[in-house]
Amino acid sequence: MGQSRVLSMISMATKAGKTASGEFCTEREVKSGGAALVIVAGDASDNTKKKFKNMCDYYHVPICFYRDKDTLGHAMGKEFRASLAILDEGFAKGIRKHMDTEDDTIA
Repeated sequence: MGQSRVLSMISMATKAGKTASGEFCTEREVKSGGAALVIVAGDASDNTKKKFKNMCDYYHVPICFYRDKDTLGHAMGKEFRASLAILDEGFAKGIRKHMDTEDDTIA
């Protein structure tokens, strides 16, 4: 299997300056209304998952759990990332669409 469409879209969004990553920045974007989608690594701690799930529910931001920290970080050109926010509605829609068609996504 080649590079997933989801990961290449995360990569493109990052290059376009349309992502924020790391717990602090992701949280800031959710609370300020900048996040169009939050992606949390499937292997993030239960505490982290619960925190972002509750926050995204409260602020009405779509959230999905995807793959692992290494994979997410790699897509962003970083070491590893447990959470990231997509700050562009277009990228967010495309990523969600591809997540629906990929079978290794935990929604």
